[in-house]
Amino acid sequence: MSEVRRKVTRVGIVTSDKMDKSVTVNVERMMMHKLYKRFVRRSKKFMAHDEENRCKIGDTVEIVESRPLSSRKRWRVRRILRTAAVVKRD
Repeated sequence: MSEVRRKVTRVGIVTSDKMDKSVTVNVERMMMHKLYKRFVRRSKKFMAHDEENRCKIGDTVEIVESRPLSSRKRWRVRRILRTAAVVKRD
């Protein structure tokens, strides 16, 4: 009997949308330091596939694991959880 593997999902903030159909997502997590027993913030950047180029810098997105799409892309944007506030500059 074969097992059905659930795909890993992560929630992060878009840090770059300059590429075509790709975004860079920064995912932060809290972990306890082994020696000092304090919570430490760790972050990692993931390249994710954004088919419709809907993600903008500052958006909070949910990404899901997928097959390799390029040399560095192994994630897809599932949905945009929160859009970034529009900042007006003079």
